[in-house]
Amino acid sequence: MLLTVAAVIVAGAMVVLVAFLIPLILELRKTAVSLRETVLRMEAEITPTIAELNRTLADVQLLTGGVSEKMEDIQCFMSAVGETGRGLRTIGSVVSGVAGAFTASSVWMTGAKVAGSIMMEKLKQKRG
Repeated sequence: MLLTVAAVIVAGAMVVLVAFLIPLILELRKTAVSLRETVLRMEAEITPTIAELNRTLADVQLLTGGVSEKMEDIQCFMSAVGETGRGLRTIGSVVSGVAGAFTASSVWMTGAKVAGSIMMEKLKQKRG
């Protein structure tokens, strides 16, 4: 009799356990299906995004390659501009030197003309 009561209690416990486990198992199954659908949808959305990212990366690599080529051209141009500036500075100093020489000779010429005219006037006064 004791064995029968124990068997009934175990059977009741099993029924209660199964009654609670069935909804849990059904809910887990729904969650697994939903998770699978979500993973498939994310995979479908990520694939074009990765392709777009690869195209963008290729474009960026092209741009950086073009920029590095242009930087060499710019460096060459800036070097030429520097050489031109140095040439202009040299020309400016030569012109300044020539202008200084003309100014000095002009002063001497003016002084000589003035001195000559004064001497001519004095000679005219002595003779005249």
